[in-house]
This record gives sequence, C-alpha cells and structure tokens, in this order.
Amino acid sequence: MRQGCISLGEICCAECQGIIPHSERYLAVDEENGVEVDKGQIIHHCVPCAIDKGYARYKEEKDGRTLTFFP
Repeated sequence: MRQGCISLGEICCAECQGIIPHSERYLAVDEENGVEVDKGQIIHHCVPCAIDKGYARYKEEKDGRTLTFFP
C-alpha cells in the first residue's frame, strides 16, 4: 500500500540513504524484496527515488504539473 507523507526531518530514504528535509513530501510503501505488496515492511522513498522506481509521476493538468504517488 502506498502512503504519501510529509517529513518531520527525521526520515531517511531507503534508496539513496539521504535525509528527507522537514516539510518535504515522501512515499511510504509496503515492500518485500523490492516489490510492492499489500502488507509488508514499510519502506520510505524521497520523491526522486520514488519517481525512479515508478511509484510516483508528474501528471499534467490544466493548472500545471501535479506530483502523484498513485497509479
């Protein structure tokens, strides 16, 4: 399951090992062996890593680009 979250400054990205700054968005996803599952270990991804893994994308709308973590 995917959960879009906002960092309190203490979250570390599982992919790049970087600290996600305070008030930045990140994705919490249930994964097992690098694959998304319904129930598993919760893994945190910063926005660039979530985009690289295909969990996030920018959607073009009439108001501009919107980041979405959902398919």
